[in-house]
Amino acid sequence: MDLVTVKTFDSYFLANIILGRLQSEGIECYLKDEVTVTIDPILTNAIGGIKLVVKKENAAWVRTILRGYEEEYINAATCPQCGAHQFNYIAKPGVTNFFTAILTTLFGSYAVAPEYVYQCGNCGYETERLPDYNSNETEAGKV
Repeated sequence: MDLVTVKTFDSYFLANIILGRLQSEGIECYLKDEVTVTIDPILTNAIGGIKLVVKKENAAWVRTILRGYEEEYINAATCPQCGAHQFNYIAKPGVTNFFTAILTTLFGSYAVAPEYVYQCGNCGYETERLPDYNSNETEAGKV
C-alpha cells in the first residue's frame, strides 16, 4: 500500500481534529511522526512536523476535502472593520520579521520563526487570531 503525505502540522491538536474529521467521512488516514513531535516539539522542524498520510489513490480527493475545510474556516470569520470574509494568513510585515530573516540567514543552524497574522484581503485589518463571526472585536483586534 503506497501512502502519500497530503498535509503537515505543527500542532498535535489540529492534526488530530483533521484526522478525526477525515476518518468520520470514511477515509483511511494516519498521522506519521505524531508521537515524536508531541514528546519533543523542538524536533518539529527537523522531521517536517506531523504528517497526514493517506493512500495514494485517495490523495487528490483528500486534498480537495482539506481545501474545503480551510475555506470553511476562513469564511466563518468576519472582518470587524469592513464585514468581509477574505482573511489570509501571512508573515507579519515589519521590522521584527525583517530582523528575523537576517538572523536566520546569518545563523542558519538556528532558525527563528517569523510572526504571522491574519489579514483581511479587503481592508488590510490585521489580527493574531481569526475574529469570531459573532465577535465584538474593536479595531485594535481585542474585545
